[in-house]
Amino acid sequence: MNVLGISTKTHDSGIALLSNGVPAFVYEEERFNREKHTLKFPNAALNAAVNGQGLDLRDVDVITAPWDMKRLRRSFFRSVMSKLPESLNLLRPGARKTQATLIVNQSGWIRVGLYERFGYANLPEIVQVPHHDAHAAVFFVSPFEEATVLVMDGYGDDTATSANIGVANRIDRLWHDDFFDSLGMLYTCVTEHLGFEVFQEGIVMALAALGGPTYASKFKELIPLKPEGRIAINRDYVSYDTHGLLKPFKEKFFEAFGPARHPSEPLTDHHYDLAYALQHTVEEAILHMVRELSRRHLSRNLVLAGGVALNCVANARILRDSDYEAVWVPPIASDSGVILGSTLYHYHHTLGNERRLVMTHPFYGKGYTDADITRALDAAGLAYKRIEGPELFKQTARDLSEQKIVGWFQDRAEIGPRALGNRSILSDARSLKMKDLINARVKHREAFRPFAPAVLVEHVSEYFDLEQPDPFMTMAPKVRADKVDLIPAAVHVDGTGRLQTVDRENNPRYYAVIEEYAKLTGIPVVLNTSFNRQEPVVNGPEDAISCYLRTDMDVLVLGNFYVTEKNPGAIRRARDAFDDQP
Repeated sequence: MNVLGISTKTHDSGIALLSNGVPAFVYEEERFNREKHTLKFPNAALNAAVNGQGLDLRDVDVITAPWDMKRLRRSFFRSVMSKLPESLNLLRPGARKTQATLIVNQSGWIRVGLYERFGYANLPEIVQVPHHDAHAAVFFVSPFEEATVLVMDGYGDDTATSANIGVANRIDRLWHDDFFDSLGMLYTCVTEHLGFEVFQEGIVMALAALGGPTYASKFKELIPLKPEGRIAINRDYVSYDTHGLLKPFKEKFFEAFGPARHPSEPLTDHHYDLAYALQHTVEEAILHMVRELSRRHLSRNLVLAGGVALNCVANARILRDSDYEAVWVPPIASDSGVILGSTLYHYHHTLGNERRLVMTHPFYGKGYTDADITRALDAAGLAYKRIEGPELFKQTARDLSEQKIVGWFQDRAEIGPRALGNRSILSDARSLKMKDLINARVKHREAFRPFAPAVLVEHVSEYFDLEQPDPFMTMAPKVRADKVDLIPAAVHVDGTGRLQTVDRENNPRYYAVIEEYAKLTGIPVVLNTSFNRQEPVVNGPEDAISCYLRTDMDVLVLGNFYVTEKNPGAIRRARDAFDDQP
């Protein structure tokens, strides 16, 4: 049975195909159209699936959409009518920057888009899966037979926070909170208040480590902790329930926490302290929910989903400061994951099919052949050489040990927002200067932002305060005190590291590079960051070559092809082509 998931008219549009309970591919449209968090219909992703995967709608049994239109329309209507006339502001496009108004007829737009692409009059049935159910359905590819499943995001079609119990092939909701009692929405609004953009919440999470408790006590008033592990958002401070992102805060917020920062203003201790207050208070709110769930329900397994589950600092605290023995977060916790989640929910929960797969790796994106790679290299006018397996890994390890910056492009792309070893920029974790070099020469971003340590899985507890694998970079535990000086470039200012564990079975090439590096240096940890510069993570070899040429990376490895050349003509063409993109 083939179930095709599609999302459009909302951020992180894309497609996913579930074939007899096993993901065949998950294609995020932004990787193909090069527009971060795109809302557009996933035409480019569909083209890639048709041309590369042989997708034919006549082979698809059902299509799923990760929003329930009746619930969404009801929530929108209640929100708009709740506090007239101010709540009419929610109808203005700027109130919800991450969605088009047309989301209220998502299924209709999916049908229109498919008809325009394929021209079939008789399209498969489109099943609408409630948004939080689509998030929670990642349980079906978790390593647990039973678990508590907590979903936290900006908002879904009827809530922003829901708790569920997953057992075998069923997920049942325990409770959900009010639409606007949203940790995700609050985090986004404070992110904008601090001068950053929507979807830059991770910057604020990193910024929080530089701050102190100046505003922490006062900020607790924004998130009252209610009985039975529930939370609320104090409407005395916020107005996003009437104005959305147009005017998210009331005067009381500004009196307590100061004016909004313009992006051009320098960051000060005030901003650091506000970021700290936000992060710390959100962590405490999440722990409040989690502890009550663990008290009321026997499972010692926890699955986290929704955009808030990308908060790796909070996730590490859950594992450290709650009774849960195992916490699993998928690589696609945010809305890039509900497309696959909607297929899983329909296949397992609705149809009752048994589970078929544990997601042990994230490599369900598009892959490219040697012919694709050499064609792109030849078109760019770059010299290259082919180096096979073990020698390639040894050469790359030598480059890393010599503190070179390596663009590493292999096989199928990882899914989700984080680079996990197939579309990564790698470097030496032993030198603190590497963090500054990559920020300045490659990423061109704020100096305080950390990079991820990628560690061989058998050494994780030796270097970090963590006793479980984390292949998807979802935890930021403390780096052990006796290891901080060994990998200073991978240690954030608060002593944590947003790590990724690497095992041989699920990514043998990535593992082999780190293993060879460890033989040279004695350190089984390298520095990893996403292969991009002010764009979505690279997808095809053309994207990787462009990023290599537009930055100061030293080495580019595409499959078995090794590149160190950068001729002026190739650099100029890459920069001109990138600047000409819409």
